[in-house]
Amino acid sequence: MNAGLDEAGRGPVIGPMFLALCVSDRPEELTEMGVADSKSFGSGEAARRARRRICHELFSRCELRWIQIPAAVIDAHVEGGPGLNELERRAAECLLRQVRPLRRIVADGKTLFTSLAGKFPQLIAVNAADRDFPEVAAASIVAKTFRDDWMQAYERFARSRGFELRGGGYPNGPTMAYIQEWERRFGVPPPHLRRSWKFRKRQMELF
Repeated sequence: MNAGLDEAGRGPVIGPMFLALCVSDRPEELTEMGVADSKSFGSGEAARRARRRICHELFSRCELRWIQIPAAVIDAHVEGGPGLNELERRAAECLLRQVRPLRRIVADGKTLFTSLAGKFPQLIAVNAADRDFPEVAAASIVAKTFRDDWMQAYERFARSRGFELRGGGYPNGPTMAYIQEWERRFGVPPPHLRRSWKFRKRQMELF
């Protein structure tokens, strides 16, 4: 059995990061299903629906594991802790220890995951692995689908408080406007904000 490992939500300033593991011995079947790098689907509702459809099918055809890493845990590791890379490696190790012995593990991120080969000799870490290894692309779709679903729920929460949140939680203009308006109105940062991000620290200096 082969496995692919990938994440979604490493860069946003709002919300958790998801890491997913897909175990499969039939990469050609994944390709026939339409599995591809999650980013290749684009953005928008049509892309989310396409990824979600494939994600649901993967649950019936593969062994899947995933982990959600909340913003507060990310902050604890970034500020005075071992850092985000080490947090992601520990999460990956946790997933890998949950599955049966594997013939090959492909992880997306050469610098990030190469050191795990000391514990998992069958692991290879490759940059842009989600483009060349279907099992990694499948993991990217699972992680991205969970991140999309979480973000959509958060956007509904924001609307219920009178905010229109755009930008997917990434450090961009719409997200900055949401953070600033929330703090202006309530005097505290919005929920699930990654306070350790450099983007956030620069914002605090400016405002």
